[in-house]
Amino acid sequence: MENSLPATCPCRALDEHKPSYAQCCQPFHLGCQDKTVLPETAEALMRSRYSAFVLLLEQYLLDTWHESTRPQDLQLDEELEWTGLEIIKTRSGGAQASRGVVEFAAHYGRGANAGSQHEVSTFVKEDGAWYYVDAL
Repeated sequence: MENSLPATCPCRALDEHKPSYAQCCQPFHLGCQDKTVLPETAEALMRSRYSAFVLLLEQYLLDTWHESTRPQDLQLDEELEWTGLEIIKTRSGGAQASRGVVEFAAHYGRGANAGSQHEVSTFVKEDGAWYYVDAL
C-alpha cells in the first residue's frame, strides 16, 4: 500500500493549504487501534474518516464509529471515487468539548457521473477519543 499512498491528504484536496497524507490523516489511521495518536477535535475525526473512505480503510471507520450506532461490518464501494471534502460548518467539537457537530459535503464521482453527499454529523468524545455517532 505504501506506493499507493496519496501525496496530498484526501481530506484537504479542495483546500488552499494541502498537507501531505503523512502530515495529516495517516498518523490517525496508524495510531487508532492502540490509541497512540487520536484526532483532537470532531472536525479532525471527520476529516480522517473521509480519508479512510477514500483509502478504503474499513477497520478505521468501524473503530471510530460509536458502539451505539456502529454496524457489524462495512462494505465500501471500490468503484466510487471520492474527489474532495468541504467542511461547511463546525459546532462545538473542540479539543475540550465532549460533543460536536460537523456539517460537510463529500464530493464523489462514478464514471461520468458526479455528486456529493451533504450531511450534518454528530460526534461524541469518550475517554479522550472522538467517535462518529450519526447523521442528523
